[in-house]
Amino acid sequence: MTVTFEDIKQAKILVDDSSLVRTPFMFSRRLSSQTGANIYIKYENLQRTNSFKSRGAFVKLVSLTQEERDAGIIALSAGNHAQAVAYHSERMGIKATIVMPTTTPFIKVEQSEAYGARVVLRGETLVECEVATNELMEKERLTLVHPFDDDKVIAGQGTIAIEMLEDVPNLDTIVVPVGGGGLIAGIAVAAKAMKPDIEIIGVEPGIYPTMRNALNGIIVDCHGHTLAEGIAVKNVVKRTVDIVREHVSSIIVVEEDEIEQAVNQLIINLKNVAEGAGAVGLAAVMQQKQRFKDKNVGIVISGGNIDSRILASILFRELERSNRIINLRVEVFDKPGVLAEISTLTGDMGANILDVSHKRSFLDVPAKGALLDLTLETRDAQHASEIITAIKLAGYKVTNLEMKA
Repeated sequence: MTVTFEDIKQAKILVDDSSLVRTPFMFSRRLSSQTGANIYIKYENLQRTNSFKSRGAFVKLVSLTQEERDAGIIALSAGNHAQAVAYHSERMGIKATIVMPTTTPFIKVEQSEAYGARVVLRGETLVECEVATNELMEKERLTLVHPFDDDKVIAGQGTIAIEMLEDVPNLDTIVVPVGGGGLIAGIAVAAKAMKPDIEIIGVEPGIYPTMRNALNGIIVDCHGHTLAEGIAVKNVVKRTVDIVREHVSSIIVVEEDEIEQAVNQLIINLKNVAEGAGAVGLAAVMQQKQRFKDKNVGIVISGGNIDSRILASILFRELERSNRIINLRVEVFDKPGVLAEISTLTGDMGANILDVSHKRSFLDVPAKGALLDLTLETRDAQHASEIITAIKLAGYKVTNLEMKA
């Protein structure tokens, strides 16, 4: 193990003297009530560039020699590390090249370029980006600023744990998103040095359980698209695996719908925007409430750089899951006034019609019949059920297109 608590304390001195933010670490009454644990949120999405990555990138860049600064640096990243490196490089007058997957959300590409970095898009994963990165390093004699396979970067990320335990010394557990493992490695080394009995738990998306696989000696080709693209890492490295094996209790895997719901909960309950990777810690606690019951749990919200289109989709899908938006298909007799009758009925019930479509050409509908597809906004699941019942009592055949009921 190459990163020590002394390294992290030295990194903390650098961080404290920089423009980096000491992010809030606050108790959430609402999330605590929902989960049964005492939930404290570390808002690293309020950090510079809206991600914890600013810490490690800064500590690494200030360690460079003048010769390395003059030649320039290169980083490979799914987005947040890219922005952090670009931001600090611009401030320090260092030429930065960032290699990113073609699947990176546009907002992360745009913001990296806005900080003056040259962005090169290659492949769909960080593994595929490595080829381009190595070519450019050799050709242009650039210094690599790796997102997790670097002692300085890990030490910078570990400063988060020092702040958390300074603010809330009686923490029982810290829950951390896991991609390449730089964040959880730094946090684990610092937290265990400060409080040996604290439990460190990692969280990975279901289709990229790369760290868990590595710990168990399992070789699996992880692939696919995940909402938590910031931690969609196909390969981890010995440096972080060794630290995780030494200090981390377990890795929890969360699925896509659980990540969506966690993003939604952070918006609804805390009015705080987290990207998918940033919300996996809350998803894990919500998944395993009994495990965390009555414990003082610190959750690291690691980033908030989510694409606005994806965020809008998540919010809409959660409204559908809770039946606050429902899609109904009503079979009617095709005559004047029927649409008005349905509209009046749903309006009297307190529903708001968001969309309506009138279909006449389906062969499974009588020649004199038609189908009305309605999208309605309701108060809750009970209200939705009452509306469906009222339409049926009015003599219409109605199908809830989501629930098939």
